[in-house]
Amino acid sequence: MRRDYFELTVEGVGDGADERATPVVRIDFHGPEGLLRDRLSDTEGDLLDAAEVDVAFRLREPLSDTADPEGVVGVTNRYTGDFVLELNETATDVLPFIHAARDSADDEDARYRVVIDVEGERLVSYDKDTFLVYDHEGNLLRSESLIPSGVEL
Repeated sequence: MRRDYFELTVEGVGDGADERATPVVRIDFHGPEGLLRDRLSDTEGDLLDAAEVDVAFRLREPLSDTADPEGVVGVTNRYTGDFVLELNETATDVLPFIHAARDSADDEDARYRVVIDVEGERLVSYDKDTFLVYDHEGNLLRSESLIPSGVEL
């Protein structure tokens, strides 16, 4: 599936955002609906739920080399490891979102919501508490990732 089929927007980040509100990442798909629905479905044809998908950001260049390093946001099927979708984003778009999720949590584990739409129509919405960030060599960046307390990786 082509990365340019997807458009990512965020809510609840930056100046004027309610620090207690759950940040939302909205992914709008502009391609063949059946293709995305198939990738978001289990072997029975039911849409995957939040516990069955993982969200991560993988840098394509070091954070320190450029002002705005590029990377790839990926949503994967937790059980098969298959990519559901991937889209190009920059660290300056993704990392502030993760920080906003942390800031909204107070003493609780941070949470955020992923909404996936097809041409503006809701397909799925997931409440998540983990968002892993990897460097350009595939190493986990714990300080940039959103990892619930008590989770051992």
